[in-house]
Amino acid sequence: MSREMERNQEATCYVGNLDERVTDELMWELMYQAGHVVHVYMPKDRVSQLHQGFAFTEFHNETDAQYACLILNGIKLFGKPIRVNMAAADTKQPLDIGANLFVGNLDSSVDERMLYETFNTFGTILGTPRIVRDEITNASKNHGFVSFDSFEASDAAIEALNNQFLVNRPMTVAYAIKKDARHGERHGTEAERLVAAQARKNQVLGTLHEANGSYAKPTPAWAGELRPPPPRA
Repeated sequence: MSREMERNQEATCYVGNLDERVTDELMWELMYQAGHVVHVYMPKDRVSQLHQGFAFTEFHNETDAQYACLILNGIKLFGKPIRVNMAAADTKQPLDIGANLFVGNLDSSVDERMLYETFNTFGTILGTPRIVRDEITNASKNHGFVSFDSFEASDAAIEALNNQFLVNRPMTVAYAIKKDARHGERHGTEAERLVAAQARKNQVLGTLHEANGSYAKPTPAWAGELRPPPPRA
């Protein structure tokens, strides 16, 4: 069984939006501030040996992993705010608040990965971006969908990317039409934003409750030097 399969998913964090200068050693040092690190895995390109912009960090237990998400999410490395989330598929996922975008006029060569890499700089993407494809040939129908966890992120993506060229065609980026809309109503309405604001407020209160209870720890002194990683076999 591979090390990837043996990894304790419940105690593993996904770390994204990493600058190309981030190394395995730096990842160890940063994550070690939150708790006992068991393993750091940074997938690398087989040819260039450069990492692919994300990593997985396994902690000794789930409490340390949750604490890492709490204190390290948004920390800047080489000027880029990193994203630190729980990696387990069955942990609490961010609420789909309706910050869902339609991306049209895509070049046929654009795939899900390129769509993700294009949009992920604006915020946390929920799930995997979807390219609409022909059911028989699997060929792209030149449009797709991207969902964010906040309207701030989706608004920023629309402002920055609408009518911008991706490969050789200018994209159309707008809020997607609601599935059950009677008159073609799109996401991003004031009603959705009010609901999202309340959901975020409840989520913050819940996080603070957990932080003050089950896994509260002293905040590390970031002004000092990072602790060195433990010796690895």
